[in-house]
Amino acid sequence: MMARLLGKSGITITPIIFGTWQAGKTGWVGIEDAEVIQAMRAAYDAGVTTFDTAEIYGNGYSEELVAQALHSVRDRVVYATKVFPNHLEYQQVMDACEGSLQRLKTDYIDLYQIHWPAGSFKNKVVPIEETMRALNDLKQQGKIRSIGVSNFSKEQLAEAAQYGQIDSIQPPYSLFWRQVEQDIMPYCVENDISIIAYSSLAQGLLTGKFGPDHKFAEGDIRTKNKLFQGEHFQRAQKALDQLRPIADRHNCTLAQLSLAWLIAQPQTSAIVGARNPDQAVQNAAAAEVTLNPDELEEIDRISRSVTDHLDADPVMWNFAA
Repeated sequence: MMARLLGKSGITITPIIFGTWQAGKTGWVGIEDAEVIQAMRAAYDAGVTTFDTAEIYGNGYSEELVAQALHSVRDRVVYATKVFPNHLEYQQVMDACEGSLQRLKTDYIDLYQIHWPAGSFKNKVVPIEETMRALNDLKQQGKIRSIGVSNFSKEQLAEAAQYGQIDSIQPPYSLFWRQVEQDIMPYCVENDISIIAYSSLAQGLLTGKFGPDHKFAEGDIRTKNKLFQGEHFQRAQKALDQLRPIADRHNCTLAQLSLAWLIAQPQTSAIVGARNPDQAVQNAAAAEVTLNPDELEEIDRISRSVTDHLDADPVMWNFAA
């Protein structure tokens, strides 16, 4: 798999990144530890070298599973993890990083990210300067190799960049969720900041496996996802029907087509989770799908039949619902 640079860090990442939110189990159902561990190994064997996790995923459990799966190949993989907004004061950042290092069974984190801006989820508003001072100190100590942010607006990203080198931003981004293109993407292109897209398959919607009458189990985070609700969901179903012939032409799945489109966008890599080894291998194969300019334009047009009806709120879930 052709690697690409992470911002200005000198670190190389793969265009397909294994996401481990589901490994923590919080907000997900039907997840088996053994299968997730096997999926991570299968992804690595298929050429994926970059793995994204967070301290909040299962209160650190996801990080522990990453270590179980990949400890033997630690020197050949990139670990990206995140600090939650309840830990953004200076000493809290230092302590949170230490906790992640221990759970990941490593002495350095390749990419350490602020998961949500300060004040999110009713947490204390901490000046970004204080948080960045901690991250810069961790970098100087060799405990982290690069700094990223997640779920930041362009203005928040620019403010953070005043206090240190930001090498990536992690926003929700997919064929069906494209707010990042408005102002964040141009800023990232101009400043050489990588875009690491999460929910790159719109939490599974772009796989095409959730039909119009699908009902999620209680506790599944997707019950709060705006794309699975009302007219948005119906428009998505119509768009998927239009995308299928393009996938058929490439002898690939809808998911692979969606990922191929996403990693063809400027400076964008795609985080995608997997419940089992087969899904992981299928996801990795998306990097081999090459779309010509006409196909990219056609997919773009189909996509906008969904995204043009969404509001400007970049948060994908109705958390209060």
